[in-house]
Amino acid sequence: MKTKKILPYSVALAMSITASSLVAEPTELTKKAQLLANIEAELEVTNIYNAYFPDVHTARQAAKSFHNNIMETHYNKGYLVLELTEEEKEKLKPFGFTFTTASEFIKKRDAILTEIRTLARTASDDVSIASIPGYSCYETVEETYDEAEAIVRNNPSLAEWIDVGDSWEKTTNRGGYDIYVLKLTNQNIGGDKPKLFINSAIHAREYTTAPLNLAFANWLVDGYGTNADATWILDHHEVHLMLQANPDARKQAETGISWRKNANQNYCGSTSNRRGADLNRNFSFTWNITNGQGSSGSQCNDTYRGPSPGSEPETQAIERYARSLWPDSRGPNQNDAAPRTTSGIHIDIHSYSELVLWPWGSTRSQAPNGSDLQSLGRKFAFFNGYSPEQSIGLYATDGTSDAVSYGELGVAAYTFELGTAFFQRCSTYTNTILPDNLEALIYAAKVVRTPYITSSGPDITSLRLDADIVQAGTSVDLSIRTSDARFNNSNGREPTQDISAVEYYIDIPPWQSGAVANPLTSDDGSFNEVTEDASAVINTSGLSEGQHMIYVRAQDETGTWGTVSAEFLTISGDTPPPPPPPPPTDCIELEDVSPYSNTNTGSYVSDGCTIELSGNIWRATNETFTISEDTVLTFDFSANGTGEIHGIGLSQSNTASSNRTFNLIGSQNYGIDDFRYGGSGTETISIPVGEYFTGSGYRLILINDKDSGTENNETTISNVFLTD
Repeated sequence: MKTKKILPYSVALAMSITASSLVAEPTELTKKAQLLANIEAELEVTNIYNAYFPDVHTARQAAKSFHNNIMETHYNKGYLVLELTEEEKEKLKPFGFTFTTASEFIKKRDAILTEIRTLARTASDDVSIASIPGYSCYETVEETYDEAEAIVRNNPSLAEWIDVGDSWEKTTNRGGYDIYVLKLTNQNIGGDKPKLFINSAIHAREYTTAPLNLAFANWLVDGYGTNADATWILDHHEVHLMLQANPDARKQAETGISWRKNANQNYCGSTSNRRGADLNRNFSFTWNITNGQGSSGSQCNDTYRGPSPGSEPETQAIERYARSLWPDSRGPNQNDAAPRTTSGIHIDIHSYSELVLWPWGSTRSQAPNGSDLQSLGRKFAFFNGYSPEQSIGLYATDGTSDAVSYGELGVAAYTFELGTAFFQRCSTYTNTILPDNLEALIYAAKVVRTPYITSSGPDITSLRLDADIVQAGTSVDLSIRTSDARFNNSNGREPTQDISAVEYYIDIPPWQSGAVANPLTSDDGSFNEVTEDASAVINTSGLSEGQHMIYVRAQDETGTWGTVSAEFLTISGDTPPPPPPPPPTDCIELEDVSPYSNTNTGSYVSDGCTIELSGNIWRATNETFTISEDTVLTFDFSANGTGEIHGIGLSQSNTASSNRTFNLIGSQNYGIDDFRYGGSGTETISIPVGEYFTGSGYRLILINDKDSGTENNETTISNVFLTD
C-alpha cells in the first residue's frame, strides 16, 4: 500500500528524535508502533520522479494542480520532484513534462528514514511526540492552544476563545480535539464591525501555517495601546483566527509524517496513514463540480473529496463559522457579483509554492468580482513577494475553502501558499516567511471594511509626527508619504493613478459619524504623481490630556481612498520632554565592502563616507546593523539613470529580496519604488526602513545594476546614516 510522503528530509530531524522529545502516553496502538509502521510503508514508495518542465510558468501552474504530489521544487534547475501515478504522469506529458526516477531524492529519503527508525526502536513502547522534532519554532497543537488560552487570560477585554466544533476523532469518542477560534477585538467598543477570518493548518503537514496565524494574534494583542495600527484595528474591526483547523491529523504530522487529510478512519482503512478526506476538497458549494477533475473519489487518494458535500466535522466547523460571520451578499448564479461595498475577508493559509490565490479554481473564467479580487491579491503579494494568481492551474480544483466565503457569501477570499517546503526550515520561516506574510495579514486587517474598493487606493507608506508628547496648544508637524503603486506586478500590471488628496483625522476615524477631515498639502506644491510627500501642522489647542489617535488616508484621482494608517499623539500636562539628540556625525564606513552577487563586472571607488559605483556591480558592507520599527536610513544619492537598478537595500543573506531593496531609478521594475530619485544632481533621501522590515544582522547593499548593453551606468552614494 502506498503511504503518505515524508518531506523534506534532514539529518536535524532524525537526530532530534531523542528521549527529551518523547513522552509516555498509553494508547490502543502505541505511537512508536504507528511511527515504525509508517516508516516501513514509506520505504516501499518508489514512484517518485524528477519532472522536467518546459518553462517556469507551466511549472507554477503544475504546482497548483499537483500541489499534493510535490516533494521538492527546483525552478532554477528546471524540474520538480513529484510522487506520481502513471495516470498522473500521462496528465502532465501533454504540457511538455518529461520524467526520470528521482534516485537522489529517494536515496536521501531512505537514509533519513532509516536513521529515524533506528532511534525510534530504542525508545520506550508508549511514546508520543511532545514537540516537533527538528522544528522548535513551530508550536504543537497543545502548545498552540495553551498560548491562545494565555492570550485570553492576559487580555480578557480583547480576546475570546470560542469552541466552534469537534475534530473527527472527538466526534467518535477516540480522543481528538475541540476546534477553536481566537476572536480578537476591543469588547468595550460595540457595533457591527468588519470581520477578518483566517484559518490555518487545514492540511496537517504544512508546518508554517498555524505559527504564522498565532504570531499575527500576538502582534495584535502585544501592540494594543502602544502600536497605533494594532490599536485601531482591534478597536474598530474583528479578527477571527482558527489556528488549528485539522488538529487530529496535525498530531500525526508532528511525528514527521507528511499527512494532508483529516484522520477519519472510515476512508482507506482505519490504521492507514493514507486515511481521511481532503478537507480542502470537501466544502459544499463547489463539491465535485468538475466531475472528478478537481478532486478524487478514491478514498486513498490525497485529494479524496469525501462521500458527500461538507461530510467532515472539520469542514462543517469552518462552514458554520463563516456563515455566522457574514450575510449572503452574492446572488444564486455563478456569475452574480457581490456588491463592491461587501465587507469581510477570508484567508486560508497553506504551504507551499509562494503564491497568493483567489477564486475561481474550478473554472478558467474570471470570478464576477475577479478584477477587485486581483487588485487585492496583487496588494497582498507586494508584501510577501509571492506570485499573485487565480487559483486554477493546469487543471481545476473543487470543494475548496473559498467555496463558502466567496462562492456562497460573496466575501473576498484568498489562499496564501507559504514558502518552499511543507516542513520548512526554522531559519527560513523566522527570517523571511514570518515577517513578509505578517505584513500581508496586517494589511488585510486594515482593508477588511471595504476590501473590493480600498485595496485599489493609495497606501500611507510613511507617517511621522515631529513630536509624540506635547503640551496642549503646541503645534505638531505631520509628514507622510503615500503611494498608489504598491502592487506585485509579476503576473500582470495593476493600473495606478496620481494622488489627489491626503487627509488626517483626530480620534474619530473617517468612517464614523462626527469625523472631521483636515487636509495635508503636497510638499512639491501639487498632487500630480503616483507617489507623493505631504504635510500638515496639527493644532493641539483644545485637545484633552492623554493619548490621541491621528488617522491618515490618501485618495487617488479616481476618487478611491486607500487604507488608514495611524500614530499616537499624547497631550501632557507636564513639562515637555527634551528634544531628541542630534543625528550621529559619523557616517557608515563604505570602504570595507564585499561582492554581493556573482555578477560583478563593474568597479567602485570609495574614500570612506562616499562610494562611486560603475558598470554592473553590487557591493555589501561587512558591518551589520539592527533595524527597529523606528529606524530611518538617510543618505546622499546621485546616478546617471542609465542602468537597470540604481539603489540601496539591506539584506540578512546573500540573496537580494525585492521587498528589502529600494529601487531609486532605473529601467527595471524590481524592488520598492516608493522613493525615487529626480534624475539630476545630488539628493538627500530618507527611508523609514523600520516601517518595511525589522531584525538584526542586516548588511547595507549598494546597487549599480546593468546586466546587458554598454556598462555606462554610474551611482554615487555618500553620508549614509541609520538612526532611530
